[in-house]
Amino acid sequence: MSGLVLVTLLSHANAQIPPTPSELAAYDGLHKAAAGGDIRMLQSALATGADVNARDAKGRTPFHVAAYRRQAQTMTILVRHGADANALEAQAYDAVTIAAVADDVETLTTALALGNRATNVTSPYRGTALIAAAHLGHDEVVRLLIAAGAPLDHVNNLGWTALIEAVILGNGGARHRRTVEHLVKAGANRSLGDRNGVTPLEHAKHLGFAEIVVVLEK
Repeated sequence: MSGLVLVTLLSHANAQIPPTPSELAAYDGLHKAAAGGDIRMLQSALATGADVNARDAKGRTPFHVAAYRRQAQTMTILVRHGADANALEAQAYDAVTIAAVADDVETLTTALALGNRATNVTSPYRGTALIAAAHLGHDEVVRLLIAAGAPLDHVNNLGWTALIEAVILGNGGARHRRTVEHLVKAGANRSLGDRNGVTPLEHAKHLGFAEIVVVLEK
């Protein structure tokens, strides 16, 4: 499992592809306005009938770009003009998962308020924003996603739940412990193991994560 874990440790961060400097420089219309948070340019493009759900070469809509660039006001205006808040870009990430990976509570809160669902299946790993956030130990994001109805026991195509990823891909530190606490308190299934039947508790014991073991044994 160690090789798979090593690869997956960087999976969400590597799979997500924010606009590069060259892409940002080449943008025009709504994508340019979304990237820069230029409300006047945004409104001008919308007034002339620009496609609010247009895609760039990586499948990003202006809404995705605004999420990557933390432009909450732009996201709000785009949705008011018909942007699909649940659109997936080429790597199957939505704005909620983009914000979850970035540990960006403000953008996450905005996306959820605009109708971006915490229940979406996202990423090349067929996971959820909750799994991505748990993997990274983004504890406040995890709390917000749980409150928004994220599925606690979704299993991704690696055979892992949010609780399993919080243990085997975490560092056993305070943020991963709080992540596990949020999941356990919400009712995540502690007996649901990986493809080999190894439970989160067994993984935590094997890794020597004593504080997380305590949480899982309560």
